[in-house]
Amino acid sequence: MNSTLPSRRRLRHQTNKSVLGSAADKSGLPPGTLVHIGRKHVTECKISVTQYNADILIQHKIHSITELRQLKNAELITWVNIDGLSDVKVVEAIGQELNIHPLVLEDILSTHQRPKLEEYDDFLYLVIKGISINPEKNFGLQYEQISILLLAKYVITFKEKADDTLEPIYSHLQTTNGRLRQLGSDYLAYVILDTVVDEYFFVEDRLDEILDPLEDNILFNSSKEMLETVQQIRRSLISMKRNISPLRELLATILRTDMPLLQERTLRYYGDVYDHVLRVTDSLESYRERISAMHDIYLSSISNKLNETMKILTIFASIFIPLTFIAGIYGMNFEYMPELKWRWAYPAVWVIFIMVGAGLLIFFKRKKWM
Repeated sequence: MNSTLPSRRRLRHQTNKSVLGSAADKSGLPPGTLVHIGRKHVTECKISVTQYNADILIQHKIHSITELRQLKNAELITWVNIDGLSDVKVVEAIGQELNIHPLVLEDILSTHQRPKLEEYDDFLYLVIKGISINPEKNFGLQYEQISILLLAKYVITFKEKADDTLEPIYSHLQTTNGRLRQLGSDYLAYVILDTVVDEYFFVEDRLDEILDPLEDNILFNSSKEMLETVQQIRRSLISMKRNISPLRELLATILRTDMPLLQERTLRYYGDVYDHVLRVTDSLESYRERISAMHDIYLSSISNKLNETMKILTIFASIFIPLTFIAGIYGMNFEYMPELKWRWAYPAVWVIFIMVGAGLLIFFKRKKWM
C-alpha cells in the first residue's frame, strides 16, 4: 500500500502516475505538478476551436495545441473547448502557448475544486460545476468540473468529458445578428456560465417530479424504499448546495471587479446569472425543508402504525387477561373445588368468557380506544 512506502519511494510512485484518485494522493508532490486528479473518464482528449466575429464563423477540429498558433487572428474571438483531461500534455501546452500560471493549470487538472474566481494580470480563471441527472438512478446526480480561462480575445474551456452541455452555445453562434456574435470574449464567458446554470433548473424540475408524488404517498404508504429515496435526495441536495453556493461569491466578485477584460455592458448579464443562482439556492433550501418534513412524516407514520399495532395487541391482551385468570383457577388440580362437580359448570364458564369479552369490547368502544 502507498501509505507504507517511505516518503521518497511514495513520491516517486505518485510522480509516475498521470491520474490520481484524490487530492490526498498528491501529497508530497511539488506545487504546480501537472497530474490529473479525479475520476478517469473514457473520453479521449478532443480539441475544438471556434472563431467568430459579427461577419465570420469558423469551426475547427485540431489534434494539438501547436495548430492553434496557425489560427491566430486578432480580428476574431477564439473559443477553444477541450473535452477530456486525460492528456496532461494538452493542458501544459495551453499554458505555454497563452502564458498561463502553472498553479492555474494544476487546478484545471484537479477536478475536486470548488467554484471560484481568480484574477491575474491578463486573464481570469473561473471554475464552475456542471450538474446533470444520472438516468440510471432515481435521483442520481452527475458532476462535471468546467474550467474557464478568459483572455482578451480567447476563451478556453476545459471539461472532464465530452457531452452536450455547451451544445446550445454552438447553436447561438449560428445566428449572425445575435449578441454573442456582436460582443466580446467576456460575453462568451457569460453565455457559458448561463448555460451551465440553466441546467440546474432542469435538475430542479426533475426533483419536483420525484418529490410531489413522494410527498403525497409517504404519509399513508410509508415503506423502506421511500425512506431510502428520501435519504438519497437529502444527500444529493447537500452535494448540490456545496457545489452551487460558492457561485454566489464568484458572481458577486465579478460584479465588483474593475478588470478591463469585463466591460460594463456585459456585467449586467452577469448580474442576471447571479439572480438565477440566488433562485436556485433558495429553491435548494425549500427542498431541504421539504425533505426534512417528509423524513419527520415518515418517522411519525411508522410510529403511528406501531402505536396502532400495539393498541390492537393491548386490547386483545386486556380481553384475555380475565379469561386466563378464570381458566387458571379451574386449571388447578385441587380435589375439593365445588364447581368441578356441577353439571352445567363447563357451559357456564363459556358464557362467562363470552360475556366478559363482549363487555370489554363494548367498554373499549365507548371509550373510543378502538
